Amino acid sequence: MPFSANLSILFTELPFLDRFAAAKAAGFDDVECWWAFSTPVPTDDEVTAFLRAIDEADVSLRALNLYAGDMPSGDRGVLSHPGVEDLLAEHLVALSRILSATGCRVVNALYGCALPDVPAAEHADIAVANLRNIADVLSPAGVVVVVEPLTRGENGTYPLETVEDAIAIVDRVDRSSVRVLFDAYHLHNNGMDLANALRVHAGRIGHVQIADSPGRHEPGSGTIDFDAFFAALDEIGYDGFVGCEYRPASTTTEGLGWLARVSSTESDVLADID
Repeated sequence: MPFSANLSILFTELPFLDRFAAAKAAGFDDVECWWAFSTPVPTDDEVTAFLRAIDEADVSLRALNLYAGDMPSGDRGVLSHPGVEDLLAEHLVALSRILSATGCRVVNALYGCALPDVPAAEHADIAVANLRNIADVLSPAGVVVVVEPLTRGENGTYPLETVEDAIAIVDRVDRSSVRVLFDAYHLHNNGMDLANALRVHAGRIGHVQIADSPGRHEPGSGTIDFDAFFAALDEIGYDGFVGCEYRPASTTTEGLGWLARVSSTESDVLADID
C-alpha cells in the first residue's frame, strides 16, 4: 500500500520548499499537498520553484488541492461560491501546468463553507457546474477530481460531512472522473464506521487520507482502528495512494514508527500469500 506525505501538514518545522527533500530523506517517494501558493494564480517564478523542489528531491506529486481560499482565516474551498467562475478558469491554467509537469493525477476540490445569504440549493448548483467544467478540462489528462467531507464543528459552516453528502454532489456532476475523497479522520469524527464505509462505497473513492482521532496525529495515537481500516482497503482492492495528512505529535520523523509497523505487517502478509 503506497503512502504519500502531505507536506502542508508534515515537516512543518521546515520552510515549505525544503519539505520535499525532507520527505525523501525520511523514506517517502511520494508526496501531496494543499494548494501551495497564497493566490489562485501564482507567478511563473513561484511555479518554477515549486516544480524544482519536487524534481530535486526526486519525489512524485500524487495529489494537490484546488485553490481553497484563505484557509487560515476559515475558508474551506470556493467551489460552491457565487462568482468564482473567472477565478477558477485562471486557476485551472496554473493548475494544469503543475499537473502536466508532475504527472499528478488527483485534485481535491474543497466544496466551500456555506455563505449566510446563499441558499444550500444554490451552493450545490454552483458546485456542480464548476465541477463539471473542472472535470472536462482535467479528465483528458487522466486527472481525478475528488470532493471531501470534513469534520463537523472544526470547519465552520462546511456542509459536506458524510460520504453520502459528497456522493450526492458527485452523482449530479455525472462525470466518471469526479469521485469522493475518503479521509479517515474527518469521517470517523462524524460517526462513520470506516471499514464498513470503505466496503459500501469502494467504487466511489478517488483518494484516501489518514490521521488518528482525537488530535489529528499519526496513526496509533488515537482511537481509530487502523488495522481494520488498512485491511478493508486491501479487501476492496484500493490501488491508489494513502495520504498522510496528520499533525505529528512531536516531529515528523520521530512519529514515523507507525509507518514502519504497517509496512512490516504488509510484508509479512504478502510473504504468507507467496
